[in-house]
Order: sequence, then structure tokens, then C-alpha cells
Amino acid sequence: MFAGKKHISPNLAELLLQECGSDSEKSAHEKLSDREYQVLRMIGSGNKVSEIAETLSLSVKTVSTYRVHILEKMNLKNNAELTYYVIQNGLEED
Repeated sequence: MFAGKKHISPNLAELLLQECGSDSEKSAHEKLSDREYQVLRMIGSGNKVSEIAETLSLSVKTVSTYRVHILEKMNLKNNAELTYYVIQNGLEED
């Protein structure tokens, strides 16, 4: 029927297009997981990795891993850029 070619239904094609288009419309921080977003806000508000780890009951290594993922996903180079982003977008912790 499909001569060996791959086929997707029209409904699935529509879902894929919506999903692909939605990422480009999202702010960088909206692409983060809930925990990554939490760590982003804490780092951007001046908390040290060790303080974040204690507050969230995580290891320092885990928080550092979240930090690396945040920087990669948001295409940032360091904590200074991360902090600048947080302040510019009003994401500081209360």
C-alpha cells in the first residue's frame, strides 16, 4: 500500500507540527523542566550550588548537573549570563 515508505496519519502530522512550532515560540526558560527552572531561579538570585543543594535536599553534584543542563538548553555560557537572564525576565526568587 505504501510501497515500503514510511507513513504518518494526518492527525499525527498536525500534532508534530504543533509541537515543533511551539518550542520556537517559548522563552528559553519555558523549555526547562520544573526542577531546572527552580535551580535557574535560585542561581540567578545569587544562591550558591551548596546552598541550593541543601535547600532542595539534593547533592551538590546533582545541582551542578542541573546547572549544566540549564546552560545548554538556554544557550548560556556561565552564571553571569544566567543571572542576567533571570533579572531581565523578572524570575528572581521572592
